[in-house]
Amino acid sequence: MKKENSTNAINARQLRGDCGTVFTLSLIGNRWKPAIIWRLLDGKMRYTELKKSINGISERVLVLQLREMENDGLIQRIIYPEVPPRVEYELTPLGYSMEPILEVMSSWGLEHMPAQAEMQAAG
Repeated sequence: MKKENSTNAINARQLRGDCGTVFTLSLIGNRWKPAIIWRLLDGKMRYTELKKSINGISERVLVLQLREMENDGLIQRIIYPEVPPRVEYELTPLGYSMEPILEVMSSWGLEHMPAQAEMQAAG
């Protein structure tokens, strides 16, 4: 648990407020958030569909990431009043605005992956 008034927390808030890159990375800068956004670019998904589509993510982590992304305004959670209850997740306009960023990051990553670099050097 982080202390809200620690020097580190104060510095992080200040940097997040001053730097666009830091702010962007604070929203999507973790292992799973880009994958979640990428899956939701195709439209609404139920929790189980989302979980199955992201290889290796645990239920705990998926729930945590979805909550954080909802709090940050990237996704919305839609609860249908049915029995059993049905919940879907979809990107908000802010979430959809991340698509060009993710595409550029993906292209850069594919171009600079060690396996890609080795194959390019050999070819």
